[in-house]
Amino acid sequence: MSSIKAVIVEDSRLARNELKELLKEFNDIDLVGEAENVDEGIELIKKLQPDLLFLDINMPEKDGFVLLESLDEVPITVFTTAYDEYAIKSFEYNALDYLLKPINEKRFAQAIDKVKLKLEETAQEVSVTTEKLTAASQIFIKDGDKCWLVKIGDISHFDIVGNYTRVFFKEEKPMLYKSLNQVEEKLPEQHFFRANRQQIINTNFIADLVPWFNGKLKLTMQNGEEVEVSRRQSYLFKDRMSL
Repeated sequence: MSSIKAVIVEDSRLARNELKELLKEFNDIDLVGEAENVDEGIELIKKLQPDLLFLDINMPEKDGFVLLESLDEVPITVFTTAYDEYAIKSFEYNALDYLLKPINEKRFAQAIDKVKLKLEETAQEVSVTTEKLTAASQIFIKDGDKCWLVKIGDISHFDIVGNYTRVFFKEEKPMLYKSLNQVEEKLPEQHFFRANRQQIINTNFIADLVPWFNGKLKLTMQNGEEVEVSRRQSYLFKDRMSL
């Protein structure tokens, strides 16, 4: 595996220095940048596109979740926090790991092992050529008090709700505060298909398909949701799936 590009976003200089000292033990991790607030962090991540992000949750003015919401694609993220209960509450979702300050060396090494395993698991899924997301990419969704880091390949479908988009994965269906057209621009075309004006589906999650009225198709997703494919899109879908 090539070296892992890492970025630290942390408002405390002491905490940043602590992380840098811990990272010196790992020759295969290349610290390419650090930022002391959310705005600097967003700019840094978009410019450097790191593999790994060490992110403080609780920072002045804007917290770590605001940073994640601002990114189209979220790097593997290890949260650092001085607040145990806050971290656990925020992270019952899908974060790779969180570290409680002051950070224990053994606990840090365990987090790095998780990072390396995650990178190995996703390496074969990553596309080199495109600005679009891949099935292995993860996005951050915050809806009310809940938040998730969701792998694109785990999303079964998207629905329009007004000017926003509902995202379906596992048992969850939170709101993403982007339009469906904005979402579609980033999705990997080999996995996702625009079924109609209201919905985009992940073809890997289709459980059943039947002919419907006027040349349309009706799909049943694995979670039981039914999706009607418009007549025009049905022709495209049949061609794509060689039906």
